[in-house]
Amino acid sequence: MTYCLQCSHKLQLKIPDDDNRKRLVCPSCSYIHYENPKIIVGVLPYYNNKILLCQRSIDPGYGLWTIPSGFMECNESVEEGAKREAFEEVGITCSDLNLFVIYSIPSISQVYMLFTSELGSDQFAVGPETLSAQFFLFNDLPWDDIAFSSVTFSLKNFIANFPLTDSKVFIN
Repeated sequence: MTYCLQCSHKLQLKIPDDDNRKRLVCPSCSYIHYENPKIIVGVLPYYNNKILLCQRSIDPGYGLWTIPSGFMECNESVEEGAKREAFEEVGITCSDLNLFVIYSIPSISQVYMLFTSELGSDQFAVGPETLSAQFFLFNDLPWDDIAFSSVTFSLKNFIANFPLTDSKVFIN
């Protein structure tokens, strides 16, 4: 960002009073532009000891496998965002969500909040950001073709703790 959203003056990079890091500050109206992490929400859906993964049709990770997830939108809860992403990417409706993973990637300012959901059927429908989708047995997961470290972390913890008997949350 170059110009102030309030008054259109050119912003300066400086540490504001009572702060501890550089921010874009307007010398005219004192507006401070805060950049905060992006929140990614998603669902690790499973049915009959199989996990539903989707193959990405967009970058990053085109052609690689992931769980249905994406950026949280304004004016929605993390649960609403996770359900929306699951429906958009693989056409599933998740009624019972359990927070399972919080995964931070500070280098790209992202925080993942991933839920589990046991599905009532094996029915799904591929959405526009998905090349294909498939249920995988735990032993048949495509480990070499997983798109993101957060997904690998989530899948490994899911398998190690299946069947889920209590509400553990794994944090990385």
